Amino acid sequence: MSVVIHEVAHGYAALRFGDKTALYAGRLTLNPIKHLDIFGSIIVPALLVLSGTGLVLGWAKPVPYNPSNLTPRRAGTLWVAMAGIFANIVTAILFAIILRVLVMVGYSSVPVYFILQGIVLINIVLAIFNLVPIPPLDGSKVLFELLPYKYFHVRIFLEKYSLAIFLAFIFLGWKFVAPVVLTLFSIMTGLPLI
Repeated sequence: MSVVIHEVAHGYAALRFGDKTALYAGRLTLNPIKHLDIFGSIIVPALLVLSGTGLVLGWAKPVPYNPSNLTPRRAGTLWVAMAGIFANIVTAILFAIILRVLVMVGYSSVPVYFILQGIVLINIVLAIFNLVPIPPLDGSKVLFELLPYKYFHVRIFLEKYSLAIFLAFIFLGWKFVAPVVLTLFSIMTGLPLI
């Protein structure tokens, strides 16, 4: 559901800036079936779980939008790219508040307490992960909008080698990002680093 919220936020941001593509496609809904990507939502996560690697990746079907319909186009593109990240941060904060309330009233051993921890952690991971400027992640769309035209070759390079760069980041770079995720989790929830 966190990925669905992320995608719906993109669609609503696009709608706010004048693009109705997601609306017409019926994608401005929290119904997870509308956002299901057979390969990214089922096959890849299942194979990774069964492989026992400890790494689980997955994705929803991206919400469609047409940057040409956005007004203003540049600001609209930036907001659409950042909307999913903001949605995940807000979701993490809301569930962290609920978690803190449960701790204050002494319900830190009920199953929902552990579920809430997972929700907070997943949303922090999604937000931070999507900030990375590697296509097709949202951070790349932000980078490409802010990058002066004279650095267009950087965009070409990142798009051309995105799969290799993405895999290198997952297997080599994530260990540098994980401490940031855990620190944010601890700050939001008031719980020690896990």
